[in-house]
Amino acid sequence: MSLKPFTRRQAIVLAASLVALTPGLTMAQAKLKVAGIYTVPFEQQWAGRLHQALKAAEARGEIEYKASENVSNADYERVMREYATGGNQLIVGEAFAVEAAARKVAKDFPKVSFLMGSSGKPAAPNFSVFDNYIQEPAYLSGMVAGAMTKSNKIGMVGGFPIPEVNRLMNAFMAGAKETNPKVSFSVSFINSWFDPPKAKEAAFAMIDKGADVMYAERFGVSDAAKEKGKLAIGNVINTQAQYPDTVVASALWHFEPSADRAIKLAKEGKFTAEDYGQYSMMKYKGSSLAPLGTFDKKVPADIVAKVKAKEADIVAGKFTVKVDDGQPKSTAK
Repeated sequence: MSLKPFTRRQAIVLAASLVALTPGLTMAQAKLKVAGIYTVPFEQQWAGRLHQALKAAEARGEIEYKASENVSNADYERVMREYATGGNQLIVGEAFAVEAAARKVAKDFPKVSFLMGSSGKPAAPNFSVFDNYIQEPAYLSGMVAGAMTKSNKIGMVGGFPIPEVNRLMNAFMAGAKETNPKVSFSVSFINSWFDPPKAKEAAFAMIDKGADVMYAERFGVSDAAKEKGKLAIGNVINTQAQYPDTVVASALWHFEPSADRAIKLAKEGKFTAEDYGQYSMMKYKGSSLAPLGTFDKKVPADIVAKVKAKEADIVAGKFTVKVDDGQPKSTAK
């Protein structure tokens, strides 16, 4: 007996029946709708890392991604609500200056997953928090800075003296002290997340007082160092390509482990309120010390060896970089 081939109509009916019998199939194939909300430009270091990680997931075909930059604090809640009512299943952004509003929106949309930069705690059922716990590579970059200064004076320019910034600066200072106990620091905050001209002026003032290595927590500092022929240490992103003779090393933040985890859980319907802070640490590949690159042969070999040994101890859990959220103080006279 011979079997007749399926007609086109029969094939369509069969395919539809299979999908009906396996409802998880369509969900698994559907792309997660993700929105990013940033109060600063995409080019800013911190927001840039979030945007880059989510763009990577979009390029892999895992998510549909929309984002808004330069959203004012006053407008943040409105934008969050628009994205939440627009069918987005995961919303990523920063709640540091809009904590109450962000948490209120999350409470009003319990079926939407929220992953927000925050100094606060997660809130059930759907408000997870993260932070850039990159104090480990910041410590390592400090070790490099301590060895590279000739004047024993390091300048440090930060955005705001909040825990997220303070812990990185304190770790950097501790690392510099390990390789150079004589080093002193000038510390200044520009009270802005993105004001390169203001950061540049603050850096110039420190260089005029003898600082020959600058900690560039904000954009603009490396420009000042470059103009004055001094060195700089980067933060969050690697800008050595733009400043090949200036930026010695950088403590890098990788948001991919946090973003990928949130996307996976949201897709599986398992997203819950949790603290993602640990996924920014080196053992989870959430942070790293950038390659020395153009300074590979300029940093003393014994210091490179010390930094590599310390890095190995950190990853192995043999050395813990202290988390000090207190505001760092100037020690330079």
